[in-house]
Amino acid sequence: MSVMNKHCCQEMEKSVTLDCDQHPDIYSCPDVLVRYIPKFDEYGIIIHDGGSAASEIKFCPWCGNTLPESKRDAWFDALEELGFDDPSEQNIPAEFNSDAWHRNT
Repeated sequence: MSVMNKHCCQEMEKSVTLDCDQHPDIYSCPDVLVRYIPKFDEYGIIIHDGGSAASEIKFCPWCGNTLPESKRDAWFDALEELGFDDPSEQNIPAEFNSDAWHRNT
């Protein structure tokens, strides 16, 4: 992985950082195929059906590199250890809204 890129290759970097001025979010833009969720370190192929669904992927569609394992379960486990049982309804620590909670572990 290049020091300049956070992602496995230039194509993935370009794909997950696409900035479209015609659509309000990545799920409504037909040019965005992959979404990346930093707090979960998770990649997925967007299902363009009008919603925000995506199918998790484990390998880069362009370079074939193995992508990191999703940290979604670890995110919920870490918050539960801190006493948060419903993060969508509770005021969770700010670092859990980004990749900060796992970046330095």
